[in-house]
Amino acid sequence: MKVKLIIEIARSLLLARWKQTLVAAVGVTFGITMFITLLSFMTGLNEMLDGLVLNRTPHIKLYNEIKPSAQQPLDLTEQFKSAYTIIESVKPGGSRVELYNSNAILQALKKDKRVLGVAPKITAQVFYNIGSIDITGVINGVDVDAETKLFFFKDYVTSGQYFDLKNVPNSIILGKGAADKMLAKIGDVVQVTTAQGNRVPLKVVGYFQSGLADLDKVQSYCSIATTQKLLGKPNSYITDLQVKLHDMTLAPTMSIEYAKLFNVDTEDIQTANAQFETGTKVRTLISYAVGITLLIVAGFGIYNILNMMIYEKMDTIAILKATGFSGNDVKGVFISIALSIGIAGGLAGLFFGLGLSATIDQIPFNTAALPTIKTYPVSYNPKFYVIASVFSVVTTYLAGYFPARKASKIDPVIIIRGK
Repeated sequence: MKVKLIIEIARSLLLARWKQTLVAAVGVTFGITMFITLLSFMTGLNEMLDGLVLNRTPHIKLYNEIKPSAQQPLDLTEQFKSAYTIIESVKPGGSRVELYNSNAILQALKKDKRVLGVAPKITAQVFYNIGSIDITGVINGVDVDAETKLFFFKDYVTSGQYFDLKNVPNSIILGKGAADKMLAKIGDVVQVTTAQGNRVPLKVVGYFQSGLADLDKVQSYCSIATTQKLLGKPNSYITDLQVKLHDMTLAPTMSIEYAKLFNVDTEDIQTANAQFETGTKVRTLISYAVGITLLIVAGFGIYNILNMMIYEKMDTIAILKATGFSGNDVKGVFISIALSIGIAGGLAGLFFGLGLSATIDQIPFNTAALPTIKTYPVSYNPKFYVIASVFSVVTTYLAGYFPARKASKIDPVIIIRGK
């Protein structure tokens, strides 16, 4: 019964000062709206920027790196075994670039339950021949189906059909920057020369645009069979195995495991793209800091309004306490007022935050560098709405607690005697 009465008194005080109540609620609504909108937009932007690289990057890459031999001939000589030797101008070893027993490794990886999929790849250094001019380039020989399934290959083919790469013999999908340099159109035949001196004509069946201009100027794609033919290599020739995992966080430990198991060099995604993860964390931290600041400012507004209400309602507080209401009851009245403002403003903020995020999501965003992006990126992660709801209630509760505690300690005798 007393709880119902306290709520009724709180409602009366709210309506008596409805303009100030509305201002406080609008402050909370604005804070929540901007908190959600800012985090949704910044997270969507982070996901888009990271996706440009991370979507195209394997969680683990298996390859043979060209490097100096760890053991030199001098180390094998008994005469100098106990001596301290210095060897200068050490050259890389004569190890092959391709993976040994690539088919056996591929089958073993596919049987690993932690692995989502594996895409074989061949990297070939080439020259695009334009008359008497040679332009440096890189051809990636890929399994079209695996590359599409694991690395969204078809999403980056902006012109032509990605499956023509495996259906049309001796075909190539040119990077958009490389195609612009050569003025090559779909259906044209371009001449490509390998580092070994083999010159092969390839038919252009599409353009590839990753959004990273420097890569698109040099990189192009062929099927694995075409690339093996281009290099004059057998069907077993593979230079890279790209592994996608169910859980990306396992990549560092599994990378070390595979390196020992298959006797190959490995690289995990965290090592290869550490700068992107750092940038994402910094941008997210800034977004949270700005959003929380807005909510704290709204909390101070509520605090000031409740402080003024207490000074203006001294008579009411004195009467309540004189008629039997305890200090905790008075405290409950003003905390109820603060929470009412916080909950009402928070719910409105959630609604307007979702609406503003959806509006931004529909704004056209067209740029030649990002052909797959049509509108501004927005993330609708439910976590943002949960954080905003909790923080709005906590902020407004604290904003109302301290004025409420002050009101609960007011001596009604002093107030009445002063009157």
